[in-house]
Amino acid sequence: MEFIKTIINNKRLIIQLGKNDFQNKFATTSLGALWGFLSPFIFMMTYVIVFQYILKTGSAGADPYVVWFLPGMSMWMFLNDSITSASNSIRNYSYLVKKVVFPIDIIPIISLASSSIISVFLFVVSVVVCIAFGYIPNILMFVYMILAASCFIIAFTRLTSAITTLVPDVAQLLTIFMQLCFWFTPIIWNLSMVDQLAGGIVSKIVRCLPFTYLVTGFRQVFIEGNIVTEFKGIYTLIFWATTVFLFVWGNAVFKRSKKDFADVL
Repeated sequence: MEFIKTIINNKRLIIQLGKNDFQNKFATTSLGALWGFLSPFIFMMTYVIVFQYILKTGSAGADPYVVWFLPGMSMWMFLNDSITSASNSIRNYSYLVKKVVFPIDIIPIISLASSSIISVFLFVVSVVVCIAFGYIPNILMFVYMILAASCFIIAFTRLTSAITTLVPDVAQLLTIFMQLCFWFTPIIWNLSMVDQLAGGIVSKIVRCLPFTYLVTGFRQVFIEGNIVTEFKGIYTLIFWATTVFLFVWGNAVFKRSKKDFADVL
């Protein structure tokens, strides 16, 4: 496929510009890129302290809350940060679109590469903490969930980056959408809480959502359960069908719209 070939042919450029993008975000601060790691780490630890020691929610069931919470939240932050930045990437790199002969298709991937730097740190923190509590990660499932998340982000932002470039208001709608997804995805609440709603139908619907699949799947890298094979893999089938559909749709919209990007920027 042309899009995949473009990424492969420009992989070095993507990595270099991704590093530059990450460094430029904190170029004016004294601590520099350290803020990129410190801010989400403190954010995640705050949630652990509030929900485990103050509210004592017990959402983790029999597992320590920190082991249950950190993997799910680290996956969500990877999804949220990557989708938000990649969706706005073409406008942020408007100078490349307007003034230089540049492979526009890789611009959202550059933002994904930039966001991945912090995400790798958060994933490492999750692994270290879980191992410290005696929870050894399933390596194959770990690799699979990262791959699945990356494919979904690329497919989703292939569509949203094109639409956001043409219609700037979509960026605000996307922010609201991601905020709603945060609360409707089992990140700080347990899926078992909705198992009895409407005879279990609500639980099945929630499990079909891509964000639920990725957050729950990455959490189950460390704790018991496997949404990947649950119900003979039906949730996996739905996830990949959704991802492929979004990519085909987004690819068609992107290819049709990119000739207009320079005019609207």
